[in-house]
Amino acid sequence: MESRPPLERLWMARFSIQATQGIIRDRGARRKIMAFVLGAALVMMAVGLTTLAPWLEPHEHPGRFLFFWFVCGWWTLTAFLLAIADLLLLRVERKRTRKEIEDQISGSQEKD
Repeated sequence: MESRPPLERLWMARFSIQATQGIIRDRGARRKIMAFVLGAALVMMAVGLTTLAPWLEPHEHPGRFLFFWFVCGWWTLTAFLLAIADLLLLRVERKRTRKEIEDQISGSQEKD
């Protein structure tokens, strides 16, 4: 009888870290996820303030109310943090590009 290898501990944590790194490094994926998360937060806010307002009445259903608005806030905070990361990564890329251009210009001037 064949025995299975033991389950690797913390496999989900490793997967989450690798997926997060992939999202942060890829500009297109980062911006798509940022747009999706921000859109979801806006839809949740609009629906929570209009359609689901009676269902989310804070005096009658405090648990639902807190959970719903916590999730909405979490989505908003996630979009905000992704936007800050995007800005910081753009600054790093700009500095790197500027340094490369300055090196090319100084290299071409030395040849002349």
